[in-house]
Amino acid sequence: MLKFTEEHEWLNIEGDVATVGITAHAAEQLGDLVFVELPEIGASFSKGDDAATVESVKAASEVYCPLDGEIIEVNEAITADPALVNSDPMGAGWFFKLKLRNVADIDGLLDESGYKELIA
Repeated sequence: MLKFTEEHEWLNIEGDVATVGITAHAAEQLGDLVFVELPEIGASFSKGDDAATVESVKAASEVYCPLDGEIIEVNEAITADPALVNSDPMGAGWFFKLKLRNVADIDGLLDESGYKELIA
């Protein structure tokens, strides 16, 4: 199940685990990424906490934790090659996997059509 936040993160939810990244719209707005800092595995975050940092040729920005949960995996490939986020933001450019504290919280996220309306 694919969900989105108003802060331009996407979540691919399988069971109680969400793979999280930034949307193609966000990657395009940021421009070419030159640095990505990921959270530590085992770290717990609440919705809206700063979970990761990205820096581009245009700006630096935080990537917010979309829901409450614990980081169970990070994508080290994007720290070695931040351009992966620009070239495949919703695939190989994922940031982290989050074990959700409360799966029912996904009901508060946007579906794809809702996100498309937001960025239109």
